[in-house]
Amino acid sequence: MSKNPQTEANKKWQEKNKERAKYTSARARARSFIKNHAEEEDLIEFLQLIQERKASLNNEE
Repeated sequence: MSKNPQTEANKKWQEKNKERAKYTSARARARSFIKNHAEEEDLIEFLQLIQERKASLNNEE
């Protein structure tokens, strides 16, 4: 059975770009959780975490 060329290309890219692949996977999981599963308490906590992360990034500049 022949493998899908696009699947092979994706696999090759992921091997060459492991950190970026981990980043995009984590981002997709976070978005999915927020859109499909998060409850109000989760969203309140995430807003606080986002504010803290933004402040941390601004301090790095």
